[in-house]
Amino acid sequence: MHFELSETAKEYQEKLLAFMDEHIYPAEAVYHRQMAEAGDPNFHPPVLEDLKAEAKKRGLWNLFHPHKDEAWGSPGLSNLDYAPLAEIMGRSPYIAPEAMNCNAPDTGNMEVLQLFGTEEHKEKYLKPLLAGEIASAFCMTEPAVASSDATNVELRMVADGDEYVLNGRKWFASNALHANCKVLIVMGKTNLEAETHRQQSMMVVPIDAPGVTIVRGLPVFGYMDREGHAEILFEDVRVPKTALLAGEGDGFMISQARLGPGRIHHCMRSIGMAERALDLMISRAQSRTTFGQPVAMRSNIQDWIAEARIQIEMIRLLVFKTAYLMDTVGNQKARTEIAAIKVAAPEIALKIIDRAIQVHGGGGVTDDFPLASFYAHQRTLRIADGPDEVHKRTIARVELRRMEAELSRA
Repeated sequence: MHFELSETAKEYQEKLLAFMDEHIYPAEAVYHRQMAEAGDPNFHPPVLEDLKAEAKKRGLWNLFHPHKDEAWGSPGLSNLDYAPLAEIMGRSPYIAPEAMNCNAPDTGNMEVLQLFGTEEHKEKYLKPLLAGEIASAFCMTEPAVASSDATNVELRMVADGDEYVLNGRKWFASNALHANCKVLIVMGKTNLEAETHRQQSMMVVPIDAPGVTIVRGLPVFGYMDREGHAEILFEDVRVPKTALLAGEGDGFMISQARLGPGRIHHCMRSIGMAERALDLMISRAQSRTTFGQPVAMRSNIQDWIAEARIQIEMIRLLVFKTAYLMDTVGNQKARTEIAAIKVAAPEIALKIIDRAIQVHGGGGVTDDFPLASFYAHQRTLRIADGPDEVHKRTIARVELRRMEAELSRA
């Protein structure tokens, strides 16, 4: 396996690093000031639109999108080429990805609309999403069932003439409180009599459709994220049958297609957060003195710094391997590696962020530094994209089948 960055990736990496230094990092203080002055946790700060315009001008737009499209600035990068770029964006996770139209859940939703949407869906929703003019949300998780098993979803989608009628409740619909959110991709059950993995379907639902009620925004470790994590009630929501993505019973298949790239993008950004946390830890340790000696000279702090570097390099190589396999043999054959990085990346990032907080003392748990919000984000990620236990189950089942096959050949 060859993990040397392509010339294309190196070119974009150089451009992206310059954009981060010249625009993204300086914009962080402006972003927080505009949010504070607005007094609205879901306010869309003007600085983001300025950054989006600059990113487009620099050709740093839709970098995530694997389908090359000059009209929308999509360079058609491979997963391996995109990996180091997503990592860089992860150093400023609340600004950089959206500034370049590479933020979840819009990235996954755009991929779904590209692969499974009708021409009407693409015209009405995909094009403005690719242009960064609107936002979208993904509605799968439900409060009443264990949604780590997607076959448990209970929201009903009942055919009625030329329409479907939707009834149910979703929550943690990220982006649903975004000021520009216009459309929801909703997973529910269309046929309770079908085989277990053919009962589910997905549909596009306008967020302002009659019967769609945003019940509340859910805090995450006390943070009210700007894009929101909404609880949504669907009461006799009527959508035309043309709202269906792919076909009836294809919901589970679509969810698997969507989660492959989404998982790896999150892991790439996790490495970026870990790198920034390490930088902050080192700077703090070098600038503070305790008991007559710089904190950076303490043996335990040096252990933490060394261990962080080792762990970051290890997980980066595993992410690169996963990206390489997804590019060369496909998501299905890379399922063990995808599951592995989904467990390992946030786990390692959490450990490094936690130690950086410790070195910062009281300051580490305030909003004066990004560490507390990084910690909340990474801890949530161990649940949000499928809990660790589900990914470990995937790995274990593959390993058990491998051993069974070897024994049967013996």
